[in-house]
Amino acid sequence: MDVVRQPDPRQRRDAAAARPVLAARHAGILCLDDFERAARRHLPWPVYNYIAGAAETNQSFSDNRAVFQDYGFATRVLVDISRRSMATPLFGRHHDAPFGIAPMGLAALSAYRGDLVLARAAARENIPFVMSGSSLIPLEDVAQANPDAWFQAYLPGDDAAIAALLQRVQAAGYRTLVVTVDTAVGANRENNVRAGFSIPLRPSLRLAWQGISHPRWLFGTFLRTLAQHGMPHFENSYATRGAPILSPDVERDFSDRGHLNWRHFALVRKLWPGRLVIKGVLDPRDARMAVDAGADGVIVSNHGGRQLDGAAAPLRVLPAIVAACPDVPVMLDSGVRRGSDVLKAIALGAKFVFVGRPFSFAASVAGEAGVLKGIELLKQEVSRNMGLLGVTALDQLDASFLTHRTAKQSTRP
Repeated sequence: MDVVRQPDPRQRRDAAAARPVLAARHAGILCLDDFERAARRHLPWPVYNYIAGAAETNQSFSDNRAVFQDYGFATRVLVDISRRSMATPLFGRHHDAPFGIAPMGLAALSAYRGDLVLARAAARENIPFVMSGSSLIPLEDVAQANPDAWFQAYLPGDDAAIAALLQRVQAAGYRTLVVTVDTAVGANRENNVRAGFSIPLRPSLRLAWQGISHPRWLFGTFLRTLAQHGMPHFENSYATRGAPILSPDVERDFSDRGHLNWRHFALVRKLWPGRLVIKGVLDPRDARMAVDAGADGVIVSNHGGRQLDGAAAPLRVLPAIVAACPDVPVMLDSGVRRGSDVLKAIALGAKFVFVGRPFSFAASVAGEAGVLKGIELLKQEVSRNMGLLGVTALDQLDASFLTHRTAKQSTRP
């Protein structure tokens, strides 16, 4: 069993001393959704749409948000909540909040050194950060910026490549590996095509105009990256550097996962000495199989609605997966935007939640200061709502605090 540990107080003081501050022009940002509105103005339309969009009709993307509206709160009153705490233990560490930053690919395309920005902000705020395997910054650099970062892998197509990637991740110092399993084939992201975004990137007059018409992004992110670091490459899909974002070889690099199966997951468990988390599970049977195969945690996710359009919203299947896997932390991502969303997921059994798009937008608009502001806003909402709910610790939450808006009676037993 992991020993619960606290972060080094000296590291916290050092981080606070140089804390970036949000620029005055962003004073009107009051919630996570405000960052998306700001990013829509700041980013070229293809880049914005890559982050904001989902698959086909956006059915899963929309339901990820709508499902939170299905639940209301049954509050408790006259409870002394003056000393409430949202500190949350997970895998042997106390975090300052019950949410973390989900893995997001190509973060360095929308924000200058985006993965490092996200990693540093998470370290300052003592919340988990999951490094994406489809990122444009080497995983070793991120581990140096945040030694507690997790690494999310898209498994390569053969055993030798899997073993080599795991050796690289371990050598970099990562202790938690997240294996994403819901990308057997590429999704039908029509919105990306309509917006002019593709992988590999294909230069065009339309793309050039989008860059020129968004000068803060052009000079502050794209040209700055080219000048200081060269053409971005996919850095972490394999044990060696991948193709540049303009190369047609990118399509080949991401097209060899259709045959992956439970044998490969068992191989990962055999080779990986640290904590192993499976991400992209929506069926209790799969979750149970993963735990029986050695998974230390499960992230219930439909990839933010970016893979199978029509896949169930994670919150809808969360209780069944929690019931199937009582012996490991069951976590959730997809659709979380408010502190009330965080608390509803916890009340339904999640031990932790992860938030993706809003923090990517925050990084693109205002760098590390933006991400820090986003984390601060979400922390404030969680704490405030705990007080209004009448709870002093998150482990007090359960389904008795929820009512189901479509039912005549609440879920209170």
